[in-house]
Amino acid sequence: MSSPESTFPDIDDRDMVEGFARVVAVKDGRAWLEPEQMASCGGCHSAGLCSIGKQGGGSARQLAKRFALPGDLGLHVGERVVVGIGQDTLTKGALTAYGLPLLILILGGIAGQEWGGKDAFAALGAALGLFGGLIMARIVASILAARGVLAPRFLRRAFELPPEGDCHTEHG
Repeated sequence: MSSPESTFPDIDDRDMVEGFARVVAVKDGRAWLEPEQMASCGGCHSAGLCSIGKQGGGSARQLAKRFALPGDLGLHVGERVVVGIGQDTLTKGALTAYGLPLLILILGGIAGQEWGGKDAFAALGAALGLFGGLIMARIVASILAARGVLAPRFLRRAFELPPEGDCHTEHG
């Protein structure tokens, strides 16, 4: 975050992708958050598969999207906050989740074709490559997660409209 005397953001905050989350629990010095549904949720082709667009919060998919913010941030259950993740972090995550398995799949297919000389060997090599690539992606993702590279950062509390829902200048 920026220093109290500066109005400029820190260099680390410039390339952040921001999103809203709601505090669902505070325990053991951590605040547990769930990402909020975006206004565009439910309009895409995979809306039935995504748990962000579903209300209720008790599903296994929604629980899997829960994340913790370390430290005592003074947050309370039900509070809405803005969290951010660096653009380079999104790139690392996408390359780990999609790029690495795809690369190993292609290399496995090429190796199978060269080794066996038939399409069946290429298909077997590609399948084994995909399996190996998924395992490697899981290992790399766990290393990145253990280092805290993939964790979102608390940026600020989100502005909430007053209960009557009107926006007046006296509300800030």
